[in-house]
Amino acid sequence: MAAEEPFDVYRLPEEHEAIRAAVREVCAAKVAPGAAAADETGEFPQASYEALRAADFHAPHVPVEYGGAGADALATAIVIEEVARACASSSLIPAVNKLGTMPLLLAGSEELKRRYLTPVAAGEAMFSYCLSEPEAGSDAASMTTRAVRDGDHWVLNGVKRWITNAGVSEYYTVFAVTDPAARSRGISAFVVEKSDPGVSFGAPEKKLGIKGSPTREVYLDNVRIPADRIIGEPGTGFGTAMRTLDHTRVTIAAQAVGIAQGALDYAKAYAAERRQFGKAIAEFQGIQFMLADMGMKLEAARQLTYAAAGKSERGDADLTYFGAAAKCFASDAAMAITTDAVQILGGYGYTRDYPVERMMRDAKITQIYEGTNQVQRIVMARQLLKD
Repeated sequence: MAAEEPFDVYRLPEEHEAIRAAVREVCAAKVAPGAAAADETGEFPQASYEALRAADFHAPHVPVEYGGAGADALATAIVIEEVARACASSSLIPAVNKLGTMPLLLAGSEELKRRYLTPVAAGEAMFSYCLSEPEAGSDAASMTTRAVRDGDHWVLNGVKRWITNAGVSEYYTVFAVTDPAARSRGISAFVVEKSDPGVSFGAPEKKLGIKGSPTREVYLDNVRIPADRIIGEPGTGFGTAMRTLDHTRVTIAAQAVGIAQGALDYAKAYAAERRQFGKAIAEFQGIQFMLADMGMKLEAARQLTYAAAGKSERGDADLTYFGAAAKCFASDAAMAITTDAVQILGGYGYTRDYPVERMMRDAKITQIYEGTNQVQRIVMARQLLKD
């Protein structure tokens, strides 16, 4: 190969690096300053939402034809990563907007996409995802929420649990049983609006982390919606839910990478300044080995996440495996890295005066939601054995 030819394999395109720089600038100025307060008060970070909306980073994945930025899956992952580096709660704004709208993008009618994606792209509404129930977590197919056809309408009844940004979002993708005898093949997906009569919300959950992103139950009490709000054909909802998670597990991986990066950045800076026994603790080999392991795990997680994002954008046949692997590996890495960051700060790391304890608490949920890491290992094993 001639020396003057660039070798761009495994290097991010310039436009993706530019997106990273732009998001980082917005987050440094408008998102990071409110991160501790969002955690302390448990209130939705409205200032973060307004800053991300102003920069078109609140739902970057929405295609251009619906008024969105049209960011590809890798660019969207980078946006989520950079927001999570500053504030994990705020990163759930672009992440959950993608989660909630992905069923529409995968299976919705053109009319449904235009009606609901356009206001999300404009920053006039957010979109949440209602799959889990009190007795249907990992076993989502055992849900009991029902949708019954009544002329030109569907009537929904049930309870959805662990719904991120519930009460703040205007729109909800709701999965409900339309044919009880068909189990997973009897589940359908619908768009429900916050303003629909019969929709209400439980009290915010009292959580370990991501406190600035409200998590509440959604109650559906004889919610009557027009028949054209079904997403895809009746009975295809469970398949749409699983296909959605193949794509959005990549965004959780990106969130985990961002949280871990924020923790490593802080731990490095602290180790360089904190002096004990007459020198900076960064000069001690024990600390150096910890930082080296943190950096190594983080970069491995990032590369796997970016590879999975590429597969998401292309719709590769092995996305199911890579989405699960990226989410599982990155979240496990984030938990380890944030825990080590607390250790490097010692007693200070254990206090709320420093951000790493928050990052450690925030990292934990990435091992749990959108499928626990135990479920991810089942998904990966099935894919491997299928080959």
